[in-house]
Amino acid sequence: MRNIIEKYFPEMGIDISWYSKKKITPNIPEKDNLDNLDILVKKCKKCNLYKTRNNTVFGEGSHNSDIMIIGEAPGKEEDDSGKPFIGRAGKLLTEFLKSISLDRRSVFITNTVKCRPPENRNPEMTEIKSCSDYLDQQIAFIKPRVLVLLGKIAANRMLGEDKPISELRLKKFFVEKYDIPLIVFYHPAYILRSPLQKKKVWDDLQYLKTIIGSHGS
Repeated sequence: MRNIIEKYFPEMGIDISWYSKKKITPNIPEKDNLDNLDILVKKCKKCNLYKTRNNTVFGEGSHNSDIMIIGEAPGKEEDDSGKPFIGRAGKLLTEFLKSISLDRRSVFITNTVKCRPPENRNPEMTEIKSCSDYLDQQIAFIKPRVLVLLGKIAANRMLGEDKPISELRLKKFFVEKYDIPLIVFYHPAYILRSPLQKKKVWDDLQYLKTIIGSHGS
């Protein structure tokens, strides 16, 4: 119908500007969109990870957040509970956010893939691609002002890069389809393994504050 109107009505001298401005999709509240997406994720069988999962891990936090944090993949605790970042790394992430006066509930936290890879291995490229549309839709619904990428897998997926975190952090990236700044942090799990690197996370957090200040409302 849309193609017919756009093709023939102008030839008949009929103004269709009203039509081009009309929403084609229903005006559904964003929270409902995310809730519906969560239902789709729970039923997902796009890759083999569904065979070994206990729960999908969609993400949690404010649906209107200015900050969206994207990790790599759920671990055992997350798979058991269906909630992201609740293990040791998650507790450390919560403390990091508190250090710059951010309540964890005020941000939205998710992962590159929504199911736990067996034995906590890194997700494979086919698994990342299978989940990519879900992540893109989450970003589109939430409309954050900045994306924080935790770890190399999240950074590589979002930036199309294959570089170590040390070369990506403390820089601002833009990806055309998102049109919002992306920044890269060390993953909290890395800091648990290398506690002497904690000072670098503080630098990352201060950089995040700078980004929020320059791109905030």
